[in-house]
Amino acid sequence: MKPLGWMMAFGLIVSSGRVINFDTATIGQTPPGWTIAMTNRGAAPRWEILRDRTAPTPPYVLAQMSADANGSRFPLAILNGVELRDGDISVRLKPVAGQQEQAGGVVFRYRDPNNYYLARANALQQNVALLKVEDGRRLPIAPAVQHDLPSNSWRILKISVRANRFQVYVDHRRVLQAVDNTFQSSGKVGLWTVGDSVTYFDDFRVNPK
Repeated sequence: MKPLGWMMAFGLIVSSGRVINFDTATIGQTPPGWTIAMTNRGAAPRWEILRDRTAPTPPYVLAQMSADANGSRFPLAILNGVELRDGDISVRLKPVAGQQEQAGGVVFRYRDPNNYYLARANALQQNVALLKVEDGRRLPIAPAVQHDLPSNSWRILKISVRANRFQVYVDHRRVLQAVDNTFQSSGKVGLWTVGDSVTYFDDFRVNPK
């Protein structure tokens, strides 16, 4: 698909931001314009388009379907052609299944599968966290905060990034903020899960500042 066609198919808003809702993608396939990767070893990620009648922008969602009990395994879906240092990135996510984990997150300032920042929400732990993955190790940059995150329910997770200052929002309410200087240059953005999480995503928004 040509670049202009891709932008029209997956949503372009104003010159500085994008909204991707996956609704013209093909069921059962990874949508074009995304690269699949993984931090650490384990079962291969399986990101694919599904139909979900509860989708915030129906009918389709992007889902990570593979389940592996390895809690250090982080499946990634990275958006091609977009890099930012400062901006707002958000997604609607729905944790669907997982015995050990039911989590999803937003990746930003991504360098490679072993180095990036991450805002994540976990329905089993009922908390929201802001972390960095450095050399493949997941490290908190602020204590996790408790938050009501029911399974099989949609929530909006947003990260606002300005230089070394980060703010995390759930459903438009700020729940966490922190400062970190590890990754200071621009990087890619994307989506994240962990372990045996099966998580659905919709309405991915990227707004550089």
